[in-house]
Amino acid sequence: MNTQPATPIARTTSALDPEHDRNPHRRIQAATVRQMCGGISDMTLWRWLDNHDLDFPRPIYIGRRRYWKEAEIVAWLEAREVAA
Repeated sequence: MNTQPATPIARTTSALDPEHDRNPHRRIQAATVRQMCGGISDMTLWRWLDNHDLDFPRPIYIGRRRYWKEAEIVAWLEAREVAA
């Protein structure tokens, strides 16, 4: 029988949390970008990057990993909402 008290689960902040501060210098990984864009697949992300008409923000490569500026993704999504 476990007699240790249950530890509270800490609330994690995600990029989609409205209370999450929008640091213009914050870098986010592809998985977070895909989640922010509605749970798209990596192939869809690749297609958006390949389609220059969409003007999707370009990633920054550090080693072989892709990172995006969170503020650029948020701005792109907001611009798409206005256009829709």
